This record gives sequence, C-alpha cells and structure tokens, in this order.
Amino acid sequence: MKTVLGAYLIDAPFSALNNQGIDRSVANENEVATKIIQSPGGRRPYVSAQALRYWWRIVLEDKFEWNCSPVEVIKKNQGVTKADPLEYDDDDVFGYMSARRVETGETDKKGKPKMENVTVTRVSPLKCSPLIGFPIRPTSDFGSLTRKLEGNPILFSHQFYSNILKGIFALDIDSVGRFTIIDKPGSKNLSRDLAAKYEEQGLQEDDVTYKTPQELKKKRVSDTIKALKYLNGGAMQALHHTDVAPKLIILAVLNCGNNIFMSVIPHNKYEDGLVNIDALYEVLEDYRGELLSTVYIGKLSGFGTDKDKELDHFSAPEGVDVVTTTPVKAIDQFVEEITANGLI
Repeated sequence: MKTVLGAYLIDAPFSALNNQGIDRSVANENEVATKIIQSPGGRRPYVSAQALRYWWRIVLEDKFEWNCSPVEVIKKNQGVTKADPLEYDDDDVFGYMSARRVETGETDKKGKPKMENVTVTRVSPLKCSPLIGFPIRPTSDFGSLTRKLEGNPILFSHQFYSNILKGIFALDIDSVGRFTIIDKPGSKNLSRDLAAKYEEQGLQEDDVTYKTPQELKKKRVSDTIKALKYLNGGAMQALHHTDVAPKLIILAVLNCGNNIFMSVIPHNKYEDGLVNIDALYEVLEDYRGELLSTVYIGKLSGFGTDKDKELDHFSAPEGVDVVTTTPVKAIDQFVEEITANGLI
C-alpha cells in the first residue's frame, strides 16, 4: 500500500478563512463568526476539510488544466458527478458517490415503471484533515458602511484571528487510476455500461478491476502534490488576503497508510516549537523499514521559533535519508524522486 503522507502548516496572521455565518450569541446581531472547534486546550479556529478540498480542486482545474466532473442536481439536496474516473480527473482522485435509480424499460403489475439502483461509489484516494489552529479567542472587527449613504451608517462586524493552521493528508498511490466493480459500498466504482466501455478500451486487468494508462496515473498523482505550491482560497480574502500555501511541509512515501507525521507537529504550545524534533526522530526510526522514499522537509526561513531552526541540522536515524529545503523545493524534489524511481 504505497501512500504519500504529508503534514504541513499554513501561516494565517490576520485571517478568517472559513466562516459559519451570523453569530447569534453576540450583542451585535450582524456579526459573522469564524468556524471554531472546542478542544481541551481551548477554542481553536479551523478550516473544514470540505473547504480545503475545494481549494485544492480549483487549483488542479485552473493551474493544471484538470478535466473536472460537472455536478448534476437530481433532487433538492442531492448532487452527483458523472462518476467517470477515466474521463474526469477529480472523480479518480477525490472520489464520489452517485446514487441514482433509473427506469429499466419494464413495468410492474400495476403498470408503473420498474426502477433499477445504479448507485456507484468510490473512496477518495486523497484523504485530508481539516486545518486546525492553536487555541485562541477570535477578534471582533467592527465596521460600518457609509459610502454614498445619507443618515445613519450600516453597522456590521466579523471575527478574525492570527494563527498557524495544521493539516495532514494521505494520497493512496495504489488506488489512483484503479477502479473495481466489487458489489459493496466504496468498491462498486463503475456502472455496468462504464465497465463495458473501459473493457472495450483495453483497461480491464481482471474480472473486477480496471486501470487507467500509467502515464495518466503519474500525472494525476504528481499534479495533486504539486498543487500544494499554489494552494489559495478562503473566505474574507478581499479584507485579509491570506496566503494559504504551506510554510512548512513534511513529505514521504510509506508502505502503509499510517500518517506518522501527525504528532510530529503537536500543535499545543507555539513556544515549544512547531515541530517536535525528538518525535520526528522517533517515528523515522520506528518506521524506517516502511519508508520508500527520502523524507523531505520544507520550511520557509524565518517561519517558526528558534527551536525550529534545529531542523536545518536534523540528524536522521541511520538508513533514513532526509532533505531539508524550502517548501516549494521540497515538493518539487519529492515529486521528481517518486516519479523517477517508479513509486507511482
């Protein structure tokens, strides 16, 4: 199970990246609240995984020219994609659930059309966490609209924060470009008609498995990782203009799905450093036999605490290769290695 594992930090010095609408608990009835999660350490701002995946998908569509699947609304609160992971890049990498019932062309005893369940689902090869910040209390920013108005201004306010947001992700390399028709949730990826179409194109591997051409798989995996360099999006960008590309990132390919870097960035006390150097050494030593690539650490100069400068001189366990550079170079070199060494 070859898996790209990553952990990263986003600098959000004056931000409101994901909001939840009007806050009814405050005195000002026109205040927009930022999303908050309760934790043992206090209230933490967060960006939902859904919002993050939306940013990610938009970069892939705009920057890397992915052919993204259109969404069809089939009920008031139900939307489905085309569920064609060969034609649409995002259906492959981001997964889907397309629940449909269609007429069979036959009728029952009462003369009503018989319906057939043609629901197909695909577990997303790309898995990611929400972006979670340190415990803080957001600031309420008071504003007023007075432009070209006579009389009283229109009052409003919104919450924002200064924080560093942590995220982790995993990309299952073996699942990208591989589709099955096993009759169970998450594994019935293709309709009968689509499976027959793939078979005609010579994509069938065995009775239940179909695969895309290898070059297409390589492009989708490498594009997904490289998109992190250009990650952008979020609410209130006109007022706060936050760069959400990672300022620190750790990347590696492992022969397992455990995200070993989750606790390497503990995210409890900023003063203790953004990366726990001892924990990093321990997980690399413990999982040395599962590492399939060099471990790449990218950190922007000046980001983090004085303790994080130790990363520049990190001494890895014996038999583990570590490269420390900038976030952009770490991403580029990582993609270059896994492409050249046949890990995709």
